[in-house]
Amino acid sequence: MSTVRPPSVPHLIGRQKHQSPPCAVRTNTNPATGDVLLEVPIDDVDAAERAVKAAADAFPAWSRTPVGDRIQHLFKYKSILESHIDELAEIIVQEHGKTTGEAIGSVRRGIDCIEHACGAPILMMGRTLPQIAVSSSFCRTTDEGGVGIDSSVDRLPLGVCVGITPFNFPLMVPLWMWPMAVACGNTFVLKPSERDPASAVRAMELAYKAGFPDGVLNLVHGGPAVVNHLLKHDEVRAVSFVGSTAAGKAIYTTGCAHDKRVQCMCGAKNYSIIMPDANREAAIDGVFGSAFGNTGQRCLAGSVVVAVGDSADWLVPGLVERATSMKVGPGCESATQMGPLQDKPAQERVLNYIESGVASGADLLVDGRTHAMPDGGCFVGPTIFDKTAPGMSIVDEEIFGPVLSIMRAASLDEAVSFVNGSEYGNMSVLFTDSGHAAHRFESTVQAGMIGINVGVPAPMAAFPFAGWKKSFFGDLHTNGEDGVRFFTKSRVTVRRWI
Repeated sequence: MSTVRPPSVPHLIGRQKHQSPPCAVRTNTNPATGDVLLEVPIDDVDAAERAVKAAADAFPAWSRTPVGDRIQHLFKYKSILESHIDELAEIIVQEHGKTTGEAIGSVRRGIDCIEHACGAPILMMGRTLPQIAVSSSFCRTTDEGGVGIDSSVDRLPLGVCVGITPFNFPLMVPLWMWPMAVACGNTFVLKPSERDPASAVRAMELAYKAGFPDGVLNLVHGGPAVVNHLLKHDEVRAVSFVGSTAAGKAIYTTGCAHDKRVQCMCGAKNYSIIMPDANREAAIDGVFGSAFGNTGQRCLAGSVVVAVGDSADWLVPGLVERATSMKVGPGCESATQMGPLQDKPAQERVLNYIESGVASGADLLVDGRTHAMPDGGCFVGPTIFDKTAPGMSIVDEEIFGPVLSIMRAASLDEAVSFVNGSEYGNMSVLFTDSGHAAHRFESTVQAGMIGINVGVPAPMAAFPFAGWKKSFFGDLHTNGEDGVRFFTKSRVTVRRWI
């Protein structure tokens, strides 16, 4: 009896689909049902080589294309994506497990990045300072005392750029990278997560419909062997990565050792601080959405909440009530408030952390293992631990799942000390009605992105995604002005006309 293999997801090189020869593959399933979806090639290094060559061949002509002409493709692409939002969201729900609302929201945030990149003619502008000096050498002295020297700085493209993106936002994060990179005149090779690459493939196919020339945009699949080939390739000039801290540190080290410009947005352990004077409804909504949105699978998940003073008296019951009544199920069902984890290893990891929390002596107020949810798939319900402390793995380590740890603090300064004691520094938020408390928090907390009465302070594309400490490796962040600077190099010209 023959077994029918699932379809193999193609590489996209030079605007053409390419299937890998027989090689190691990963079989991906729908995390809500366990149904097999597709196979992903893991070690097709030859495809990576061909993608870089296609990008390198396309770079000279593309970099000489006027920036105003380059962004016309992005304007078209934005319109195309807007007409395919529902299709792309459906792919994300099926392959990743997000709810439909979360999937649509992630596509729209990606479109925001395209809009930002459409401003490249302004964002890439250099600076000029005429008459910065006067020189009389090698010329006749004039009434003005000499010949003026003008200086300017221009921003130019780098060459072939690479994006290595995570499973948790399979379409949005690639759009953090390649629209700005190609708007600035670079060519690009995208290596999406092997865990859910279908939406990135479909989005790239739609980009081809926007008219990008051959080789400007390429996509290859793979695991460590493919990543290492891209990191060490002589033609690759810059690498942008989003993922775990362990992987990010390795990619940063390897990429820099091979003369690449590298930015790595990495793991997190984010804290929400609740003051007694905070708006209660807003605080509960903010903490709950931050902890359990996207099933906790995001680097801006507020997975630790610090209740200051007597705020725990109303915060804890409010969170428990919301968690116990949460509807967990397939993301495609309209009543679902939280979908599954992305795959079985992710589910097992979260279950192990719950066991660790119990073993450490934390109070398990809501047990996600016993929540009402489908039997199949990769589900874990919302989980809440109370009376946790630094040193517990559920407090110190990134769980990347729907587990919330509650800590207690006598003062704002004590709460901030918990935040600052973390090895991560991605995000922290404060809920308060006190301007003094907000100012104190902003002045002392060690995190690259902070929110005041905002549960998830995700910056819009015009601002950088700016983690600190072990949440980021590099000098220039993604998006905002940093994104433009990362994908360009500066050139200074000093002019004197004799």
